[in-house]
Amino acid sequence: MTDDEIDTSDITEVNEDFFKRATLRMPHGKSSVLLSVDSEVLDWYKQHGSEYHKLVNNALRDYAESHT
Repeated sequence: MTDDEIDTSDITEVNEDFFKRATLRMPHGKSSVLLSVDSEVLDWYKQHGSEYHKLVNNALRDYAESHT
């Protein structure tokens, strides 16, 4: 698909008002943990790239933020 073929009509305009409301979120330090997960879950994440641990972290962050 070329850039011209991509439908961008539903993307919100990024204007000055957007940046007035935006907040900077900087990641905190990382902690290394031993975590047991189902083999199927780990395999699914590994199928999505070598940096699957970042995907797991993002999924956990999204869950935590939506449950605060």
